[in-house]
Amino acid sequence: MNTQVWYTPKAGAISRLTQRTQPLLELTNNEVCVAVKSIGLNFADIFAITGLYSATPQGAFTPGLEYSGEVIQSRSAQYKVGDRVMGVTRFGGYSSVINTPDNYLTPLPYGWSYQQGAAYLVQTLTAYYALTELGHIKPNQTVLIHSAAGGVGLQAMKLVKAMGAKPIGTVRSRNKAEYLKKLGFNDVMVRESNFKKQLLQSQYKFDLVLDGVGGGVQKASFNALNPMGRLIVFGAAEFTPGKNRPNYLSAILKYLKRPKYDVMDMISDNKSVMAFNLIWLWEQVDYLSQLISVMQTIEIAPPYVGHEFDFNDAKAAIECLRQGNTIGKVVLNVGS
Repeated sequence: MNTQVWYTPKAGAISRLTQRTQPLLELTNNEVCVAVKSIGLNFADIFAITGLYSATPQGAFTPGLEYSGEVIQSRSAQYKVGDRVMGVTRFGGYSSVINTPDNYLTPLPYGWSYQQGAAYLVQTLTAYYALTELGHIKPNQTVLIHSAAGGVGLQAMKLVKAMGAKPIGTVRSRNKAEYLKKLGFNDVMVRESNFKKQLLQSQYKFDLVLDGVGGGVQKASFNALNPMGRLIVFGAAEFTPGKNRPNYLSAILKYLKRPKYDVMDMISDNKSVMAFNLIWLWEQVDYLSQLISVMQTIEIAPPYVGHEFDFNDAKAAIECLRQGNTIGKVVLNVGS
């Protein structure tokens, strides 16, 4: 059996992505073959394709971390042909057919679309891991969530509310703020150019901050933490590359100006900074499966898919996500 994939011979430029057909290996024990229906896009895809992601494979690879689809072959006791599933993968997600160990799959919830399934695992797990495993969120705490209308941000806002804490979101535009308010999130800030001043004027104080932006936004947020507060960093959107490749001079300047934290000051103020890269969980499959299982017990609305593209239009989908004007998840749809 063959699969159609988006492939780059090496990281460095989005223009290197091309489609090609390649054969699939025969299934081994506890493996499943999935006909992919939808693929979830993540900022990590863009950073990997352009070589800015620390976990980027050496040499040729197919990007993509999550997908949903239908089982078409199985050597697993857990899944049979016809089962609707969603899955995670350490790259290789931009494919029409995927062979995977069964412990990287999860049944698609009843009533969910394939698009919703492709939008759930990575971004919800990012938010959940940050809030619970690192942030140790507690009821009634005040939690600041940057890019609150994006894939991770929306899931984080819903999780925080479901766990009895108070979410406060920031977004880049008024239409995103209005969208969040329609969902019942009334504490939303449209970030201004001088976010430090804006935050001081708001007089907000936070017990927990989730940041995927970086730079001055991150440092201002850290300064607004209460004693015992935690800043959890899961990305750095300020380093988002240009339309095709990174602007290395700009990236170097931003790197040199990045926020720096003095551990002695942190001891005095009783604040913490933690950062993580979710992809390392793929190597701890039992722990990963446990996290996903517990995460799914928290009742929140299915993820919002704001932008859909055909599998053949992967580059347009990547550009849509890269521009940062999206609400919810960007997905690729495979076939009819």
